[in-house]
Amino acid sequence: MKSPVLLLIGFGIVAAAPASRAADLPVIPIGLDAYRRWEQWPQQRIGVRAYMRSTYDRKGGNERADASHFLYQLAEDRNVTLDVQGAGILYFARYNHWHGSPWTYEVDGVPHVVRESSTADPTKPVEGSVFMPAELFPNPLTWTWSITRGADLMWVPIGFEKSFRMMYGRTFYGTGYYIYHHFDRAAKLSQPPRTWDGKTPPDRDVLELIARAGSDLVPAAGSPEGRRVGIEERSGNVTVAGGERVLIADVKGPRTIRTLNWSVPRAAASTFGRARLRVTWDESSHASIDAPLALFHGAARLYNRDDREFLVKAFPVHIRYDANRVHLACFSPMPFGASARIELVGAEGETIDDVRWSLRTAPLTGPKRDWGYFHATFRDHPAPEAGRDLVLLDTRETEGGGDWSGSFVGTSFIFTHQNNLNTLEGDPRFFFDDSLSPQAYGTGTEEWAGGGDYWGGRNMTLPFVGHPTGARKKEEAKSAEDMIHSAYRFLLADLMPFGKNAVIRLEHGGENQSTEHYETVAFWYGRNQPTLVRTDAVSVGDETSERAHSYVNPTASESYEIVSRYELGPDTLRDGTVIYPTHSESGRKMTGTSEFTIDIDPANLGVLLRRKLDYQFPNQRAEVSVAPIIGGRVGEFRAAGVWYLAGSNTCLFSNVRQELAPSNHVVQTSNRRFREDEFIVSRELTAGQSKLRVRVKFTPVEIPLLPGRPLPELAWSEIRYDVYSWVVPE
Repeated sequence: MKSPVLLLIGFGIVAAAPASRAADLPVIPIGLDAYRRWEQWPQQRIGVRAYMRSTYDRKGGNERADASHFLYQLAEDRNVTLDVQGAGILYFARYNHWHGSPWTYEVDGVPHVVRESSTADPTKPVEGSVFMPAELFPNPLTWTWSITRGADLMWVPIGFEKSFRMMYGRTFYGTGYYIYHHFDRAAKLSQPPRTWDGKTPPDRDVLELIARAGSDLVPAAGSPEGRRVGIEERSGNVTVAGGERVLIADVKGPRTIRTLNWSVPRAAASTFGRARLRVTWDESSHASIDAPLALFHGAARLYNRDDREFLVKAFPVHIRYDANRVHLACFSPMPFGASARIELVGAEGETIDDVRWSLRTAPLTGPKRDWGYFHATFRDHPAPEAGRDLVLLDTRETEGGGDWSGSFVGTSFIFTHQNNLNTLEGDPRFFFDDSLSPQAYGTGTEEWAGGGDYWGGRNMTLPFVGHPTGARKKEEAKSAEDMIHSAYRFLLADLMPFGKNAVIRLEHGGENQSTEHYETVAFWYGRNQPTLVRTDAVSVGDETSERAHSYVNPTASESYEIVSRYELGPDTLRDGTVIYPTHSESGRKMTGTSEFTIDIDPANLGVLLRRKLDYQFPNQRAEVSVAPIIGGRVGEFRAAGVWYLAGSNTCLFSNVRQELAPSNHVVQTSNRRFREDEFIVSRELTAGQSKLRVRVKFTPVEIPLLPGRPLPELAWSEIRYDVYSWVVPE
């Protein structure tokens, strides 16, 4: 018997009575709906994948601060940094200042020129600059370097139905990173990913919502809206002694915490910021939130060096000062089934009197499987290991380990206690669902948090990014606390779903060599059950596996050996220590069509294929189709879409020395040929099936690395296919 999906008060999920397992799933908000339905942050995203691409140094180092590494060049003013095919949405783009402008956003084959107002004369940048056309890129969905202290940031959703390319018009210091989503075409989306027309501004209600950062986003209990959605409020006042654990509230569910607020006298702010917030959901043996209060709310410490009203003015959290008190608020929705136990653990030091708290909750109805618990995972990194990324989160080892499904939604982190900002060269690298290649690879730490050039040491706070604490220079620091720098990055529309595990890593320094003391909090929603289950694997080149999967490929090469490594950080330290040694894999290349049979879960809600490949072959593209196998007979093949991976382990490096200099063609080939890439097979093609026949037809993309350069060998590479079935968690 199927259970209907009911109104989920506090999430805004409304669905009709189901006709199938897929119909049971809640609607996934996309595009601008992802902002206006922000209460649905905790919702599972079955059938959605997120990726972060960038101009990172393909060799794993920090060449020119990870700038100007292009996939290929089409023309002097068409230097390609992002090239994807299939339906999706570009949710975020970050550029260093105006460098690279004018940018061309080619949406479904139609070019749209996007500029920054400093473009006309970049040697004389315009203070108070804006994206252009300005009406299409308004605040607070965009900000430029004069506000961010170093970066141009764009959160306007850019939808595409078939393809998207981003091209830089200039190559001087062309650094950037971009977050986009792909979707199962049969997923229950709030709207289809329509082609961006380059004419329609973002809706006013979304701009007004995000502009409310720093204010109270949740209706009061006694207000008409609060009564309508069942808001309840409770509050109290406690004393917290050093090292003491104090029970604040034990709330019974099912409900959603919609806001959790604190305030203390300003004189007690420093001690209170070091106290820890602990929240345990549904009588778990592990606290899912266990983090210092200041860092949980986006700041290193509650130290307000220049007496600002807002130390942090982010969308999900803020820290506000008045004449007598400091106020902390969190608006991240926190659903729970039976109970929420909220505790404070006092920091070592004096007792804090007059700690005021309040929280508001709303009823939670609907299947528990549709949402994840809110987590804030704190990690202390006093002595980073040379050559190894810091691990901010590994769900395989968190709260008892095992499989987890949910979404990664942000970080708050201290990156120095000594006012040393050069550690910010470290790249973020995120891995989801067993992938050995990062689905998210950035260009640096302050870039991740919305800055550029270390913010010039200056502070800033915006709805989704910020650098709220730390003196501009060490000699300007007013105290030891003033030398502690922190930053935050929150993901909303650009959140990163996962179905089995998430590993969030950050390089410390440009080549993992920093010895600074980091402290990090990773924010995520998750439940201890998978939505992606590995159901099969095809090892190409292994005769036993090929036979078991009826692998057929008349044009395939003989199996050949590849000795290489994945794209990660530096493989060898300066002292010669090898961090990422080479290893051997075998596979095939082909220029025709391959077919193989895979096992999937008959209760699947779509399938994710992951291919391990040899990345020396550029711009690998194939048309994928699938057929059901019923009674041992192969049915009719139906098109599943285009599988495309732009670029290769050879890139074009062109970081010229002057703003207006022509591009400089430096061809670079890294020693990293192994790559993993993903493809969604829609649930409309897989539902109810236990076996599929997969057909992969190579369709070459004849784009040279730069105009006039001979084409290299073009081929489709197959080393291994891993098969994952999306399922509803139990």
